[in-house]
Amino acid sequence: MKPNNSPGEYEDALRRLTPRPKSSSISEHHPARSRSCVRPWLAGLPLLLAAFGTPAGDLMEVYRQAQSRDPIYRGAVYALQAARERVPQARAALLPAVNLVGAASRQAGQAAFNELAPVARDVHNRSWNLQLTQPLWRATASAALDQAGQQELLAEAQFRQAEQELILRTAQAYLDVLVAQEAEHVAQLQTGAMEQQRSLARRTFEGGTGTVTDVHEAQSRLDLSRAQAVVASNELQNKLAELTRILGASHARLAGLRADSVLPRIQPESAQPWLDSAREQSIQVRIAQATLEVADREIAKSQAAHSPTLDMTAAYGSNFTSGSITSPADISVRSRSSQVGMSLTIPLYAGGGVQARVREALALKGKAEEDLEAARRQAAAQARQAFAGVVNGAAQVQALGSAIVSSKSSLDANKVGYLVGTRINMEVLNAEQQLYAAQRDWYKARAETLIQGLRLKAANATLGEADLNVINDMLETGQP
Repeated sequence: MKPNNSPGEYEDALRRLTPRPKSSSISEHHPARSRSCVRPWLAGLPLLLAAFGTPAGDLMEVYRQAQSRDPIYRGAVYALQAARERVPQARAALLPAVNLVGAASRQAGQAAFNELAPVARDVHNRSWNLQLTQPLWRATASAALDQAGQQELLAEAQFRQAEQELILRTAQAYLDVLVAQEAEHVAQLQTGAMEQQRSLARRTFEGGTGTVTDVHEAQSRLDLSRAQAVVASNELQNKLAELTRILGASHARLAGLRADSVLPRIQPESAQPWLDSAREQSIQVRIAQATLEVADREIAKSQAAHSPTLDMTAAYGSNFTSGSITSPADISVRSRSSQVGMSLTIPLYAGGGVQARVREALALKGKAEEDLEAARRQAAAQARQAFAGVVNGAAQVQALGSAIVSSKSSLDANKVGYLVGTRINMEVLNAEQQLYAAQRDWYKARAETLIQGLRLKAANATLGEADLNVINDMLETGQP
């Protein structure tokens, strides 16, 4: 449905109206100048052929690079790894703890006994103890372990959201580059067409069949097209910079969308199933639900601070002392002992801090409940917007495809009419502007419809690599 850029009747007529130069070529009269002009082109020919020989990167290739290079996604990977260590940490508070404690000391000084002269004393002490503590009842530690499990589920939901966001960001950046490339290509085609129209206007004016107004109008449209080409080129650089920000490096070439590729259909085709699913299955909703569960476990952990703790303790150790600085006799003592016992702690009062933490946890749970409802509404709104974007985008793509065909026919008719005098130059310029605008908007609408389809899947937590593969199959991967 793209316009045909090959020469037609209008171009043939333009060549007939354009007088040929009297000299056959520049190279016949200025061979040295010809060689100087050709040599730089030949020098860059290997690089040009190498660029065209490089396979164009497709969407899946770019996505794989984003998985290994995007710092936001890599940060989410490490965040999940860190969150998975919370359960072992919480479980450790319920498992035995073994400690080996050793000590050595020396005490030197003077001591007087029975009102005699002071004498120097030097006492050495050494000891080591192996201690075992096995918690038997710790309500706070049990609640903390349950909470750590919910925090791990929360971290997994957050990582799943990071995965879907990476898919969306990569696809958005990739398709934005394709749209910007197409806009730049259309701007170049439009500039070339305006240059031809200006040349024809000048020829007809010099031949006496045109007006100077036609020349000025053609020149004005040409200047505007050149300005639009500059804007399109700048927009392309911005989109490439966004893709580079994700990948950490620039990508030489990207495979474009095939003109004959068909947009994927969504199933089911009605909006309500998507909305109902989004309210319950959206990643945002799952995160809010996990946050609510964590807040609920925080209440139980805070309330457990009132509960007593019961531990079993066991110890085995050795002690040695060479004497005592307060005893006149140097009697060394060496002992080995073992000890088994129970330790019971009953909290009575902590200055009101426990009750304050319970009230704080209750308030945070209330906030989490409201956040859950907000997440459900937001998910339903996103699903509704994405569904409308897919449906309306498909209709827009179809309408613009028909507009391209009609605009091409209109342009051809206006060009012929201008040559025979039934159409004015402004009508030809307007027809060309309409054709190129329809072509640009058609390509952009296709890309936007694909993105809305991905967003619809993301709102229902079903977005995955398979959806990228669907778009990847629509690319011109087979072309160099």
